[in-house]
Amino acid sequence: MSRPWEQIALFDVHQPPAPDPAPDDAAEIDAEDTAAEESPTPTAEAEPAESPTPTVAAEPPTAPAPEPTTSIRPVWESLPVGVEADEHAVIVTADGTYTPSGRELTGPVDSVEKLDKLVRWAALKPLGTPPQVWIVGQGACDALGWVIDPGDEDDFKDMEVLRTRAAADLTAVLQATLMPMLNAGWELRGDPGHVVHLSRSIGKFTSMVDVVIEPYVWTYWNKDFSWNNRVGEMGILGSPTAGTYLPDDDLPAARELGRRLAWCAKHLGVLPGPTPARTGAAIVDKIKRERTRTGKGLVVATAGPVPPLDGARRGDLEPAAGWTRVPDEQDLEGACRLVSIDQRAAYLASAGMLEFGYGQPTHLTGGAAAAAAVGEKGAPFGLWRITLPPAQTLSLPEKLPLPHPHMLIDQPVQTWVTTVSLDGLREPVADGGIGADLDDLDITEAWVFPQQGRVLDKWAKILREARKVSVDTGDAATKLFVGSCYKGYIGRMVNPDMWTATRMAHHHQPVWRAAIIAHCRWRGRRVAMRIAREHGRWPVRTVTDSWVYLLADGEDLADESAALGKMSVEKDTPLTDPLQTALASAEDVHEVKLAITAAFADDDFEADDDFTTDDENTDDGEGVL
Repeated sequence: MSRPWEQIALFDVHQPPAPDPAPDDAAEIDAEDTAAEESPTPTAEAEPAESPTPTVAAEPPTAPAPEPTTSIRPVWESLPVGVEADEHAVIVTADGTYTPSGRELTGPVDSVEKLDKLVRWAALKPLGTPPQVWIVGQGACDALGWVIDPGDEDDFKDMEVLRTRAAADLTAVLQATLMPMLNAGWELRGDPGHVVHLSRSIGKFTSMVDVVIEPYVWTYWNKDFSWNNRVGEMGILGSPTAGTYLPDDDLPAARELGRRLAWCAKHLGVLPGPTPARTGAAIVDKIKRERTRTGKGLVVATAGPVPPLDGARRGDLEPAAGWTRVPDEQDLEGACRLVSIDQRAAYLASAGMLEFGYGQPTHLTGGAAAAAAVGEKGAPFGLWRITLPPAQTLSLPEKLPLPHPHMLIDQPVQTWVTTVSLDGLREPVADGGIGADLDDLDITEAWVFPQQGRVLDKWAKILREARKVSVDTGDAATKLFVGSCYKGYIGRMVNPDMWTATRMAHHHQPVWRAAIIAHCRWRGRRVAMRIAREHGRWPVRTVTDSWVYLLADGEDLADESAALGKMSVEKDTPLTDPLQTALASAEDVHEVKLAITAAFADDDFEADDDFTTDDENTDDGEGVL
């Protein structure tokens, strides 16, 4: 490999005063915002005459290629690397530094002082998030003195204990070694960890950069650590469990990381955030800035917390579906397969088609609340206090869950629902509802939002089209990342602690999240009723947007359409004699649940509608942070 860094006297370059950022960038300044002010760009005089510019090359750049190997590489490791992220990120390995497209810039960064000079010289620009410097491989960390030894994982029964210790050790090491950068004018935004958030004031403006330490990303809290001690999703880096993490060797890892960064810049319009949820938020914020600047499109600039609800239940406003029944002889007759079908990218589909309410909601009671539900275009977006009738008084199918998770068999239930559920309950039984009139639901109270619209339509379109690119190219790594972005963002709508900065408050939208969950639940129930009519098959289990059926050989319940929200085969396993015996002899739903879980255990990351599972059926309702 050539060593062009001798031509770039990077660490001897004199840093000139930086010009003010462009006016449009001033709107992005906020130390806590997901979008950052553009970093100052050095003047031409600052570089040696023979120095190539660190921006996009005129000719297609050469990416650092992995060593020849006889093993079969994943499809995504052979996909082309773009230049879209070259002005926004730098990758540092033990051997040298690279643009994401693979162009070699400098020799090893073996001190924090050199890291400081690299950041200032590269003059990276934000792209939805602050510009990024990625430290790839343990060797690059060792050169910077960023070494921790939290202990051997075999010595820990709980990975969370190891992770917590490692995170604390990493923070201590970084605080001790970052002094040269702090003395040079940089400031830390929060405690340093696997991402070091740095900012520097230049006149009235603030420039930012995030240093992401790849070998220590696992030290960040991840819900999967509580599940069988497995290491789960780690954002754009992928998932070791799913087989989408970066290659083991540094240069192939740098090449693949650069490809993913360029992919995000091209198809999502932003760099990946510190977490998938932050990436989803960065896309929303970019759309918001564009709409604010042009005056075209809906803009929501305020939070939408749950209003004070009298008599509200604990837990989710609109719980996801979760139900199991013991199969009978008719279910098992002729069955030879256990199949789960799920809605393709269910949350994303609902987010793009629903109209969400915003603004300060109005509180209505009595007749005014009931009258508000009777509009020319149906009930407006809001929350409604209704009475669910006892299920035994309705003509409902016995082999489906009750139409609403709060409904009981033998007594009425007063509860709060979103407009999605209000509309769903009014649908005929054949379409998944209970055929109720508004009078039957006895609306006594409501909170109605003054404005509503398809606020997330463009956001969903960007993610939908990016997901399609991943599917069409066999890019499992970015498809899983896109799924984590929309599920993580929608999941974190409910958590105000995620969006404490003023310019991030609009991401706190728990009622939107409730409406999305309700929409997915009602859509699944409607499909289950159609399947029962057309195929005579009833589910034995449902979790969120996944429905499990016992089917004969050749039976296909999936939708022909490839549109999001349509049913696709998630898992398909033979109904072995032991499995059939376990289901036939099950005495309660707990035993059925155990049998189904065991049958699908080996299929966690096998093919679904395209080539890998969306895994929304295992989502805890909040997605991946």
